[in-house]
Amino acid sequence: MTETLSEKILRENDAVLSDMLRHRFIADIKHDKLTKEGFERYLVYEAAFVDTAISIFAYAAATAPRIDQKRWLISVLDALANDQIAYFERTFSMRQIDVSQFDAKLPQVTAFCEGMLSIARKGGFLDVLAAMFAAEWMYWTWSKDAAGCDISDPLLKEWINMHVDQTFADQALWLKTQLDEAGEALGAEDRDRLSEIFGQAMRLEIDFHDAPYMGVRES
Repeated sequence: MTETLSEKILRENDAVLSDMLRHRFIADIKHDKLTKEGFERYLVYEAAFVDTAISIFAYAAATAPRIDQKRWLISVLDALANDQIAYFERTFSMRQIDVSQFDAKLPQVTAFCEGMLSIARKGGFLDVLAAMFAAEWMYWTWSKDAAGCDISDPLLKEWINMHVDQTFADQALWLKTQLDEAGEALGAEDRDRLSEIFGQAMRLEIDFHDAPYMGVRES
């Protein structure tokens, strides 16, 4: 059986994906050890990326070749703007988090946001899908594991549940399906390029998830 594009991508990037799935941030969540300060820092940084992701998916919607793809991506944009951003707004209010007191310009945060946005600006539709497949497949994978763990912070638990909800699962699977369908007509060079983009995005993810620990007091 011919290897699909997503199978090739996941096989070739298994090491870097595994490094991300073993990241301290994920381990701390699963073991209920993520500090309040670390989680709040992460929320500020992640909110900055979700805002960037709206622009990234807007590039995808603008360059999608088919109307069914555009419709799907419009629904993704709606979920980001009206569900995920709303979660941040509500959580910042409940926790009385002053976003201005956090340095969202840390190199790891800036590199992630700017790096992912650069892929969208410079690449085509499939480049965006490969980058966001990295982000969403990874997040869905570890969130499914974490959802079964005892997590004492209800807002952190809610955040994880958002990423195992069927809506998010469908989104990750849609990205995979789109890559596989397109991959059937792509040559080796394009398939290799998209695999490299996945790896690039995953390395940015690893550095980004280091950021919540920068300057955080150890317990």
